[in-house]
Amino acid sequence: MLILILSGLTAFPLQWELETVAKWLGATPISAADQYTGLTHWIVKVRNGLQDVYSRYPFIAYGTDWLAFAHIVIAIFFVGPLIDPVRNVWVIQAGMIACALVPVMALTCGPIRGIPFYWQLIDCSFGIIGFIPLWICWKIARELKPAFRE
Repeated sequence: MLILILSGLTAFPLQWELETVAKWLGATPISAADQYTGLTHWIVKVRNGLQDVYSRYPFIAYGTDWLAFAHIVIAIFFVGPLIDPVRNVWVIQAGMIACALVPVMALTCGPIRGIPFYWQLIDCSFGIIGFIPLWICWKIARELKPAFRE
């Protein structure tokens, strides 16, 4: 739940975050992506694109604000399994399904949107890593189920 909330909160200051990472990677505030390769190229390209879009169409950031909000709302749903894992196992199962669909989404939409393959793999890792604790919680909830029936 905490990681969902934290990842959601990181969607609010995207422009600042990209500028900070670009600076850490040695890029100047006005550098072009073509001056770099690999990760630095990608970060500068995204930073410059975001700067351009936000300067001309600031309302686009509202979409990532809602993305951030959705992460926080999804985290709230997991309070149910924390309180009563047997009764709310469906939330855990829905989370596992969502995690399983992350690689499908990343590997389908990534190439369409021109996302580098290595970044698609990073996106896939969120689904894979997120699945693991949910699977452990699901197993625990199943083991607790007989105890709740007595």
